[in-house]
Amino acid sequence: MAEDREQVDHREWLKTISAMSGLQTTQRQFSFKGRPQEEFEMRCVQRKNLLVALERELPKGTIRFSSKVVSVEESGQLKLIHLADGSVLKAKVLIGCDGVNSAVAKWLGLKSPAFSGRAAIRGFVNYNRAHGLEPMFTQCFGKGVRFGMVPYDDTSAYWFFTWSPSPQEKDIAEDPMKMKQFLLSKLGNVPDQVREVYERTELENMIMSPLRYRHPWELALGNISKGNVCVAGDAFHPMTPDLAQGGCSALEDGVILARCLGQALKNNDNGKLSMEQERKRIETGLKNYDRERRWRGVKLISAAFMVGYIQQGNGKVLTFLRDRVLAAFLAERLVDFASFDCGKL
Repeated sequence: MAEDREQVDHREWLKTISAMSGLQTTQRQFSFKGRPQEEFEMRCVQRKNLLVALERELPKGTIRFSSKVVSVEESGQLKLIHLADGSVLKAKVLIGCDGVNSAVAKWLGLKSPAFSGRAAIRGFVNYNRAHGLEPMFTQCFGKGVRFGMVPYDDTSAYWFFTWSPSPQEKDIAEDPMKMKQFLLSKLGNVPDQVREVYERTELENMIMSPLRYRHPWELALGNISKGNVCVAGDAFHPMTPDLAQGGCSALEDGVILARCLGQALKNNDNGKLSMEQERKRIETGLKNYDRERRWRGVKLISAAFMVGYIQQGNGKVLTFLRDRVLAAFLAERLVDFASFDCGKL
């Protein structure tokens, strides 16, 4: 990704601010115990740029975008994947990466993700000039709300805003103007530079969605893989965004899944394996992937939910503890969960 360097900037500092007092509660450099500081950084990457970079490494035509899975059907040792456009794909291995409402996860018997009681508005702003924002991830905590921003190059920044919506507030998702007016009214006493990020955002660059997650016990007890089918990414471990590890953990899944399948199939006797032998090796590879990833998924979902609960707390005692005592602790939890070595392909 060297040629995309100007579009991928790194941030090594985290700052938190109380939106009620306007005071900074912590500022710290990302670090991991027992490892050199200079090894670590945080990067904010546009999803589109990441997809383009990953797609370039694959043979042309490998990926079909906008192909929603409707249902899965068994056909001997193959799986038939029915798509929304009416087409049907045959697969020796089915890896469900079809998001939080995964049809593949449903086929495996996993329940639909639960509503966390919270929603998020997310967006990005392009200043069309040098913005002068600090090279760090800034988080703000208010009364029942949490929001933050991070620049991802010299002219643009990504931001988020989370809260527990009332029935009336859920309607603002249909009206971008009301959505923007609502979040601006909730920013509280934050620095002008932070407020400007939200004020400058164009309406078409904002989106609101409910935050859903899979109950940890369902993931611990349910099927992540069965036969020649498995799930990865949000189809596997949908979580609230409070650890900022959703996309990162999906990449972890990809690396480990590729390694497990590669190891299972690397000695294929020059292509002389029977379909039954190949099927058994695929099943073994997916079982190994299951063993490696299941508890990582359970920990991520549980930690994300608890961090979000604390950070978005509304009570006086919890607010005091969060701003005065827990701010540094929670910052460390963010980087601790990012300190995961998934190994090499």
